[in-house]
Amino acid sequence: MAQQEDVFKKLVSHSKEYGFVFQSSEIYDGLSAVYDYGQNGVELKNNIKKYWWDSMVLLHENVVGIDSAIFMHPTIWKASGHVDAFNDPLIDNKDSKKRYRADVLIEDQLAKYDDKITKEVEKAAKRFGESFDEAQFRATNTRVLENQAKREALHERFAKALNDSNLEELRQIIVDEEIVCPISGTKNWTEVRQFNLMFSTEMGSTAEGALKVYLRPETAQGIFVNYLNVQKTGRMKIPFGIAQIGKAFRNEIVARQFIFRMREFEQMEMQFFVRPGEELKWFDQWKQTRLKWHKALGLGDQKYRFHDHDKLAHYANAATDIEFQMPFGFKEVEGIHSRTDFDLSSHEQYSGKKLQYFDPELNKSYVPYVIETSIGVDRMFLSVMAAAYTEEKLENGESRVVLKLPVALAPVKVAVMPLTKKDGMPEKAQEIIDDLKFDVKCQYDEKDSIGKRYRRQDAIGTPFCVTVDHQTLQDNTVTIRHRDTMEQERVAIDQLRSIIVDYVSLRNLLKKIKED
Repeated sequence: MAQQEDVFKKLVSHSKEYGFVFQSSEIYDGLSAVYDYGQNGVELKNNIKKYWWDSMVLLHENVVGIDSAIFMHPTIWKASGHVDAFNDPLIDNKDSKKRYRADVLIEDQLAKYDDKITKEVEKAAKRFGESFDEAQFRATNTRVLENQAKREALHERFAKALNDSNLEELRQIIVDEEIVCPISGTKNWTEVRQFNLMFSTEMGSTAEGALKVYLRPETAQGIFVNYLNVQKTGRMKIPFGIAQIGKAFRNEIVARQFIFRMREFEQMEMQFFVRPGEELKWFDQWKQTRLKWHKALGLGDQKYRFHDHDKLAHYANAATDIEFQMPFGFKEVEGIHSRTDFDLSSHEQYSGKKLQYFDPELNKSYVPYVIETSIGVDRMFLSVMAAAYTEEKLENGESRVVLKLPVALAPVKVAVMPLTKKDGMPEKAQEIIDDLKFDVKCQYDEKDSIGKRYRRQDAIGTPFCVTVDHQTLQDNTVTIRHRDTMEQERVAIDQLRSIIVDYVSLRNLLKKIKED
């Protein structure tokens, strides 16, 4: 675990050093849990968004996009349940004066039981070597069984307390499990209180006439209140989906783990409208489609798992998360929810407007049911960076840090380098860039030795480096170097476009999703 935390620290400093992510307002000592994306970060982020957007609206003829406003009528948040129910259970440690989410403290405790079990299994695997039967060991070892029983008992109690919104019981679990504050090391806890996560502000010119509005805590409601506009103007037939990428805001008290949990973040959401009674079929289908989208990136299939919810939101009849193995454990990157007709029925009730769809096949009107797929752009960014960050020992004894990013997502696709700054080499390099820049993001680099330049490009994940040398001036060939293998080959300049553009095309990823 310590080693993984070490990797995470390196990843955070790498993100800053190479222009991916900066602390917001850094020259004013920063703003907690708010981050800015640098010149390479914004390219990677845009590429992730493009991959998601195209996978939704190009690959599905019945999915279209919208872009709704951040400010919305305040009654929308009443109807959606956010005004009354969008709360986190918080607990303070009286000695450190630090505030924690009670549910996160208990989840960390569950993870400790998992770690204990894993350690026992790893110790036994070392001891028994080839002959080790892990399944039998897990089923018979007393220490494993003890920890498993404790974990299951805690899990059951925790799930019930969450479902019942029983704050006293959450506190009691923390006391009974003897959970200590990570900072003070004491068990001196306050009661658990609910805290609403929405930011509010006022709209209007005078204090008396001002309307209290909220910064949206999710992008989904903008889709729900527009669903009939889209359906009618686009002549959409059910089932159909509406996709949206946009900013959301949550006043997270316990923001942590770099860009994993932020106060201002970006979501990619698609709401899919279906006939009542068919929602669970579509829920299963979207689960598989979304997992394929993640796996197509080639970050490692074993790094993903589904995690079904212990506590279903008040609007859901099925919910699962796609979790990714971050340096700090498996964490949620995407949620897939069957939201029933909760949102549309609630908006119908609060607005007094009919939000029904007339189904010509059934010859009747109904409020559609909804399947939601919701993914955090920033969490996706972090998972891609974490999976890509690699430290390699080379045969010559040197080492290199390379970001093995999926090539279609890499911020820069090709760096073009003149071997020296004379003899017409810089001009030739610029000519190559001028030809390629209409198709891919290029970078010109002439400073330092070629070796150092290669390392710099490895560190930002550039798939190709092209070197212009003396031979180029004679026969119009260049050396092209591949990031992951470091292999070099000699190719004609007029072949470059077809080699590079085809290889880094988003089309390759999109085709993978469609392969069955």
